[in-house]
Amino acid sequence: QVQLVESGGGSVQPGGSLRLSCAASRSIFGINTVDWYRQAPGKERELVARIRSGSTNYADSVKGRFTISRGDAKNPVYLQMNSLKPEDTAVYFCHVRSITTIDYWGQGTQVTVSS
Repeated sequence: QVQLVESGGGSVQPGGSLRLSCAASRSIFGINTVDWYRQAPGKERELVARIRSGSTNYADSVKGRFTISRGDAKNPVYLQMNSLKPEDTAVYFCHVRSITTIDYWGQGTQVTVSS
């Protein structure tokens, strides 16, 4: 079974930037969708950004600040986060869906935005 591992999380002051990466334990071919979700304490997991069939979508709360990008079969997706706000504090998860509808999830990486 393929495992995804996120990296790049950490603590940053408001206005700062982080770049999240997602690495697969082995190459994933035939990718249909890549996305990033986040879950803050006491809240449900929410979609942050997605690339599907060449189209990119963002949650309204991150538009203009976050950029999702595709990588390769071993590192399928990245998330550049700029102008971070305290409300962006959450555990961030990468997700990949293959064209055969197999879902792969990472364990999550903590992002904390605080002064």
